[in-house]
Amino acid sequence: MSVPSQKPDLEDTINVSDTHGRLVREAAATAREKRVSENGLEPVSLWVFVVCGAVLLVAGGILGGGGNLFAYGSTFRPAYVRAEPGGGEAAGVMPKPALAAYSTKGARIYSARCQGCHGPDARGDGANYPSLAGSDWVTGNTQILAMIILNGLQGPTSTGKTYGAGVMPPQGAGMSAADLAGLMTNLRNNFGNDTGDVITAEMAQAALDNSAAREKAGQPMTSEELTSVHSQPLPGEPLDPAAMVDPISLSPAP
Repeated sequence: MSVPSQKPDLEDTINVSDTHGRLVREAAATAREKRVSENGLEPVSLWVFVVCGAVLLVAGGILGGGGNLFAYGSTFRPAYVRAEPGGGEAAGVMPKPALAAYSTKGARIYSARCQGCHGPDARGDGANYPSLAGSDWVTGNTQILAMIILNGLQGPTSTGKTYGAGVMPPQGAGMSAADLAGLMTNLRNNFGNDTGDVITAEMAQAALDNSAAREKAGQPMTSEELTSVHSQPLPGEPLDPAAMVDPISLSPAP
């Protein structure tokens, strides 16, 4: 007994592939013709944009006073000058008293060049590096301090003690007169030192000139040379510690 076939009995004249493709195309065309748009998601018509643009152009012409909306000469007043801001000087940097301005500049240089050996409190370690707090060479004649900074030091210090490090390397490379003046002012008025004076850039420049003209240029100073040759103040006009200066350039404030 034969089992009936479950496949459709197709005629030989029917092309299945062509028929299936035609049905797919007809279904797609029907979907395009009967597309249903969800409420609120319909595309905005191009005419809406055209109408809105025309309205904006007309409104701009009216508000601009007949085409002067973008005219610089009619929008801004002639000879207009911005008013100075209230509550202080128009300049960005406020002047400071000379002692504070020089010391602040010197503190940055001390942190970069000196703190590694003498410590943040400038008291050294007692064995390898001497204390700068209360040192006679720091608070005494200014030329001695300048020559030590610029050339370094070997042998005993002002107390007669020779420290383990042996030689302090020179710190004058790349140092400007303003840098040296700030560092000296900072050392003489901080860490327990209180000379109350300002080492000016003019005085520091004299120290730079003396150091360059030194016979043993590039060699560390000794106690004998410091006390016999440089035990004197640096030349230059003194500056009132309360005088107002520019904190960046250290020049007198107008």
